[in-house]
Amino acid sequence: MGGLGVLILILGFLSTIAQSLRFDIQSGHTKCITEDIKNNAMSVGKYSVINPNEGHPIPDSHKLTVRVTSPYGNNYHTGDHVESGNFAFTAAESGNYMTCFWAPDHKPATITVDFDWKTGVAAKDWSNVAKKGQIDVSIWKLRIGKLTFKYRNIFLGDSWAFSGIG
Repeated sequence: MGGLGVLILILGFLSTIAQSLRFDIQSGHTKCITEDIKNNAMSVGKYSVINPNEGHPIPDSHKLTVRVTSPYGNNYHTGDHVESGNFAFTAAESGNYMTCFWAPDHKPATITVDFDWKTGVAAKDWSNVAKKGQIDVSIWKLRIGKLTFKYRNIFLGDSWAFSGIG
């Protein structure tokens, strides 16, 4: 399999383990989203109600109740009367985990929610890994520079530093 094939395979795999969506909930209704998660896999999620009146606090009518449960009904996250929140857990059992959002039964008729749920490899915070990798490269460059300087001194002595001065 060529490099392009491997890249397409990896992208396809990653796209199945990360969900980011925006959806509407009607007043007085529930919306549930499930994710098939393997045992011992990391899962992280964040959600927020879209404020209909930007620049003002979110009205109480837009606050939700949120629950994240395991396939066997164990609660992993609970949020009552919230406008936003996040959760993170390591799955104790394999199966369909469910996040449910309940909208209060009063106006407005529709509440819009942004929801981002990542599991497995996608749940890892890769920003620190990238920074560590960049630091490792810098350390290697410094080590190579020191070795080069050391061997120049050994083979050429101190005179090489002044050879360009007339």
